[in-house]
Amino acid sequence: MDFQPIALPIALPLLAVGLLLCLRRAGEPVRHAINILSCVAQAVVAVILYLRVSADGVQALRSGSWPAPFGITLVADLFSAVMVLVTAVIGLGSALYAAGYGTGKFRGYFAPLYQALLLGVNGSFLTGDLFNLYVWFEVMLMSSFVLVALPGGRPQFEAAVKYLTLNFIASAFFLVGLGVLYGMTGTLNMADLSVKIAALGDNGLILSSAVLFLVAFGIKAGVFPFYFWLPSSYHVTPTPVAALFAGLLTKVGVYACARVFTLVYGGQQEFLAPLLLAIGVLTMITGVFGAASQFFIPRILSFHIISQIGYMIIGIGFFTRAALAATVFYVVHHILVKANLFLIGGVIGRRTGSQELSMTGGLYKKAPWLAILFLIPAMSLGGIPPLSGFFAKFVLVREGLAIGQGWVIAAALAVGLLTLYSMVKIWNEAFWKDAPLGDRQPDRKVPFLMLAPCVALAACTITFGIFPGVFLDVADRAAAQLTDPTAYIEAVLPSSPPSPAEP
Repeated sequence: MDFQPIALPIALPLLAVGLLLCLRRAGEPVRHAINILSCVAQAVVAVILYLRVSADGVQALRSGSWPAPFGITLVADLFSAVMVLVTAVIGLGSALYAAGYGTGKFRGYFAPLYQALLLGVNGSFLTGDLFNLYVWFEVMLMSSFVLVALPGGRPQFEAAVKYLTLNFIASAFFLVGLGVLYGMTGTLNMADLSVKIAALGDNGLILSSAVLFLVAFGIKAGVFPFYFWLPSSYHVTPTPVAALFAGLLTKVGVYACARVFTLVYGGQQEFLAPLLLAIGVLTMITGVFGAASQFFIPRILSFHIISQIGYMIIGIGFFTRAALAATVFYVVHHILVKANLFLIGGVIGRRTGSQELSMTGGLYKKAPWLAILFLIPAMSLGGIPPLSGFFAKFVLVREGLAIGQGWVIAAALAVGLLTLYSMVKIWNEAFWKDAPLGDRQPDRKVPFLMLAPCVALAACTITFGIFPGVFLDVADRAAAQLTDPTAYIEAVLPSSPPSPAEP
């Protein structure tokens, strides 16, 4: 039988959850070791899956050998394979960081919750039907909610309630959209939906279901006007949790938008494009102004998640191959950069005793290596060449101008300048100015396991900038599969209808 790696990114974290729950009373080093080993295994499997998809095309696995659309189907095209791979990178980096950071307040539950979150993320990227996408969203919601609330303080509980409430609303919209689609088509398999919705043509209920999914995915992605939960929750979580959230959770919402609005609603893009572009621009503007008004590093970075999501949404809204390629590249770049900035913010807090800008300072003299580590992802986020953020924005801007969306591009460029302002503000306050407490400033040693992921992710950002053509080529091939889903549909649906069962 041919080896099928598609299920392993789901099976490995699931097995790790069970093992870690059984070993909940084991020592923290043991739990961290298992957590890291599971992430290493997931990274190996993700590389194998990416190589298989890159070489052989779209891969599909039908559980129980039930033909689609009747059974549960896992599908990996180039976009989902890339997302599983970058998830493995961030998962491993944050797991290493957590081992050095410490997770005592979680009372043994950190590692299984961490693996459960990776389980939900990987499942969302690999599922081939909308109902199971909803299920994986709920897996992510349950694990992330507990990760927010479990440290147990009042700020954590308040953030968890906001986070849970708005995401429950998203789930309600998602379920209603599923009901509408199933009532009209009798299926929730995305490949089958693509065929059946195309046959229905223009239909008011189809457009209504698209809007319902836009709200549901928009809440998950943190777009305007549904972003309130994000800056209210990320800044109160421990740094390794915040980095994992910042890198992955909102990108699942972006992935869902790209997948569903190109595959399922491929014929409704004329209706969807103006909505996505308006939402994307408003998301960029509100996020960047929110960041400019903050002086606590995690809150600044949280608002910048929102503003950068806006770039990805407008890339989807352009609905061209080049724009979708830019979006794929931008998503991967942002996952690496934003997770790294949260990790470096934690290192700043360890060295100075606070991540409040008024309480930091003097780090350029004390730790010039940390200043360089910060500048790499910060300048990349601001779009400074030759780092990865420049090429992601350049391709998006070029395509926007080519299709006559000058007002969108003007907003994107203005937001880029304000993003740079926020990064310079952190630099001036944390690194350049004198320490406010002078010699009494705390200066705790930073464990190697906290520094190693920061260095590795910074190296990834530099590599993306040095060899942008290689990564843009992968993004372009992924975008080609999004704009023309024929290979996806053929990999999922049987070439001929199944024979009726024998009596």
